[in-house]
Amino acid sequence: MNLKDKPPMNKKVIFKTFLPAVLLLLFTACSSSPSHTDEDKNNALQVIMNRKSVRDYQSRPVKETEIQTLLKAGMAAPSGRDIRPWEFVVVTDKKILEGMAGELPTARMLAKAPAAIIVCGDSIQSFYWYLDCAAATQNILLAAEALGLGGVWTASYPYEDRMTIVSKYIGLPEHILPLAVIPIGYPTGKQTPKDKFNEQKIHYNTW
Repeated sequence: MNLKDKPPMNKKVIFKTFLPAVLLLLFTACSSSPSHTDEDKNNALQVIMNRKSVRDYQSRPVKETEIQTLLKAGMAAPSGRDIRPWEFVVVTDKKILEGMAGELPTARMLAKAPAAIIVCGDSIQSFYWYLDCAAATQNILLAAEALGLGGVWTASYPYEDRMTIVSKYIGLPEHILPLAVIPIGYPTGKQTPKDKFNEQKIHYNTW
């Protein structure tokens, strides 16, 4: 029999024939989609609670793959209107690290750090660049904790003298402003996070 001579298949037959297969595919897709387990949630919360400011580092270098992971974490931060005005400068040059350490009053530990990430913002792209870059900075610090690395937030912005020093050492364009210098390295010894929870800081509905 020619295919053209075959009678059209009844719609009910088609429905009954293919519905089980379609349902099976949907069930498989849903069951295989990634979901957050209790262990995932606990690990994420543990990283947040264990984050601490690390100011003393081993001499061993930080792996390039780990630096990339920190940068990816930074760029995963929320951004107003999804502008993403951040720029990141990775510094591993010992002369630059020691030079900044000698001039930045809150970043003396740079002299011991094998690397630093300087989080900067494009002031032309966004007038609230510092908010987005602050979120990126926090993400980098949390990622460092998760990787077994140590870091500390040393502020450049809004101090004009510190911003000038950082810009001088890494050659920033005028519209790219440094928010924070984050020394990165493997911690020396065991560091203990501070318990900062304070119920008096919590207000419900009204002050």
